[in-house]
Amino acid sequence: MSGPRAALLLTVGGFLSFFIFGFIDNLKGPILPELLRAEQLSYSQGGLLLLAVYVGFVIATLLTGVMADLVGNRGVLLFAGICLCLGLGGIGFIDSFGLWMLLFGFVGLGLGAIEVGANGLMVELYPNSRGRYLNLLATCHGAGSLVVPLYVAWLVKRQYSWQSIHLTAAVPALLLTLLFLVCEREAQQGVSGHAHWDWASLRRVGFTRSMRWYYLLIGAYVAVELGVAAWMVEYLQNVRGFSIERSSLALSGFFVMIMLGRFLGSFIVERLGYRSVLGMALVGGIVCLASAIFGPEPFIVLLPLSGIFFSIVFPTVTAAVTDLHQANMGSIMGILFTFGGIGGALGPWTVGMLSDQLGLQLGMASTIGFGVVALFAWVNLRQG
Repeated sequence: MSGPRAALLLTVGGFLSFFIFGFIDNLKGPILPELLRAEQLSYSQGGLLLLAVYVGFVIATLLTGVMADLVGNRGVLLFAGICLCLGLGGIGFIDSFGLWMLLFGFVGLGLGAIEVGANGLMVELYPNSRGRYLNLLATCHGAGSLVVPLYVAWLVKRQYSWQSIHLTAAVPALLLTLLFLVCEREAQQGVSGHAHWDWASLRRVGFTRSMRWYYLLIGAYVAVELGVAAWMVEYLQNVRGFSIERSSLALSGFFVMIMLGRFLGSFIVERLGYRSVLGMALVGGIVCLASAIFGPEPFIVLLPLSGIFFSIVFPTVTAAVTDLHQANMGSIMGILFTFGGIGGALGPWTVGMLSDQLGLQLGMASTIGFGVVALFAWVNLRQG
């Protein structure tokens, strides 16, 4: 299979992989209170399990960025599905905190591989409208993220354990694996070839002044998004007195806003320019977070609403970076997403650590600090 039919198959596969990515990536937020209570873990221990996911994520982005340049994005997405099946399946059957950390790391490997492979696939398929398709791709992540809090709340109400819920999530991971087995067989000719890996060129173009600011921006932004997503349910239940259903609905609202923002962003990022859109999004998101965490009770609605502003940051940074580079695209995206993974590890872990020391409200407030760091990086990009 080649030509338009291959492009369609791969586009559907890429969008579906990001739906599964959003679903599995955001199990952690709604399931975290159940995990902490069932296993009698501290906030710091919960933060360590979240950290393990993003250590795996960082390792994956480093490895699969090079892998994408060498063997192509379809192979990366097949690898992602295998890692997710191993990690989620193991979590469902094993009772050991140390092994849980290892298995959560395997889940992170799978998520990082999807991040690199699916984004690279969209850039490969749609080089002249990458901003639009990367935002549409991220919209699929938002759709998966929207479904999962309601799904978890439904299973928790029916007395499913947190391990059983992880085991059920292995089913879409298996679907992802089978899909890209088919894509590897039926789309062998692809739509375009993949580049050769060139370390000298990568070192020269991948660490310029502007790229360093992009790395800081995406890392700080991911710390915000994942810090909020991982701890919102626990924060709303224990600080604001929300029920399981109401807190899960708020998290779903956060992902609705992210999904809506990315869909709308797909129509405006090319018109307004990548850097202008980034500045407006960061300022709006920071204002929403600060108002929700420190403002009066009615302002709590701004916590999920922050998602509509933050939503377009990640895909727009990705589009801006891929617009700068043609060679070693997979490796450069791998480095970019590695910094995103570092932020993803630091954000939830920082919230958990500070919550143990200072209380959950101030722990959540650390996400505002990460947002300010992202805005600082954007200011330096504008000046550059």
